[in-house]
Amino acid sequence: MSTEKVESISGDGFASMLGAELVEYADDRAVVKLPYQPVFGIGRIHGGVISALVDIAATAAFWSHPSANENSRGATVGFSINFLRLGVATDLIAVATVRRRGGSICVGDVSVENADGEELAVARVTYKLEV
Repeated sequence: MSTEKVESISGDGFASMLGAELVEYADDRAVVKLPYQPVFGIGRIHGGVISALVDIAATAAFWSHPSANENSRGATVGFSINFLRLGVATDLIAVATVRRRGGSICVGDVSVENADGEELAVARVTYKLEV
């Protein structure tokens, strides 16, 4: 596992700008927290923010595998997301789990909850990881 890569996923670029924090990770699993900021939306958190969190958490989970290394390359192929309830002025927690790893295509699930543990969104993510 490329520990440095997994830890950098929430600390670099766009994820860093959002304020994403990698809370924990293990093989095929990652938890990412996104502390609330008013710019995410006052009356409700914008779906694009939640979608970005899904992508960040899923990417961390896909890279959380012993075969991933500093020479690996990856990219999100696509994902579908279902929003279950509004997120209003709350921190978000995304839990991403890899369901299957193929030759280079991986599939995972992400659940996004508010600070009270209520599920706000669920997503299925497809990712290409060349190790």
